[in-house]
Amino acid sequence: MKLYFVKYEGAGNDFILVDNRSRIVNHEQSRLISTLCNRRFGIGADGMLFLQNKKGFDFEMVYYNADGKPSSMCGNGGRCIVAFAKKLRVIDRQANFLAVDGPHFATISEEGNWVNLQMTNVYDIQADGQALVLNTGSPHYVVDATDIENMDVCAAGRVIRYNSKYAEKGINVNFVEDRGGYYFIRTYERGVEEETYACGTGVTAVALAMAKKNNLTGLMNTAVHTLGGKLNVHFEYDGSIFTNIFLEGPATFVYKGVIDILR
Repeated sequence: MKLYFVKYEGAGNDFILVDNRSRIVNHEQSRLISTLCNRRFGIGADGMLFLQNKKGFDFEMVYYNADGKPSSMCGNGGRCIVAFAKKLRVIDRQANFLAVDGPHFATISEEGNWVNLQMTNVYDIQADGQALVLNTGSPHYVVDATDIENMDVCAAGRVIRYNSKYAEKGINVNFVEDRGGYYFIRTYERGVEEETYACGTGVTAVALAMAKKNNLTGLMNTAVHTLGGKLNVHFEYDGSIFTNIFLEGPATFVYKGVIDILR
């Protein structure tokens, strides 16, 4: 069969997106999805998203990592699927959709290339040595580092992701450098098992973790730079719970295409 798809990227985090409102695609095929996400043998992407109908919502987001396995929440993927929904005229300037971690609200610019996505509240941050561990829809390990521009992030990230504590379920590893006025972040992502140019839930995790670490409370706005571009996280923190968390940044259409696949 022919699979019609589009490619989007959010700060260099790229995705294959499929309009599956008619449910013609059986996406529970890990080998197929991993092949399509492969940059040598397929289309190439950090993950694959399916936009589907869902009663009570504008749409449902179904996400798979590049390894073909169902994944936890993807922040940049969530922003990209909102842009895709606008392109399909499923939504106009705002969206209420369902993802694996629950309902999400988002707004989008009139041009359709800037998305502000609400993330789930965060109630707990744990220390692991000098690092902080939290779940922003996906589990994240946040650690301060220096000269990360020259760091071998894949090697350093794999050591943490595959240690005895995290190997079974996996964890995303974020290396953070405070550059005064913004944080520079590089992320090793489980499921992709490589460094990605940006990670939405990772950027969110870093913003919250740095507020916790620096004993900051109130309404906050955190600028973040990644290899793929600039993102922004704004939220409220009362010293106990993080609420009204929004991940903001670009969601850019790259191209559309069609590929022959086996059913």
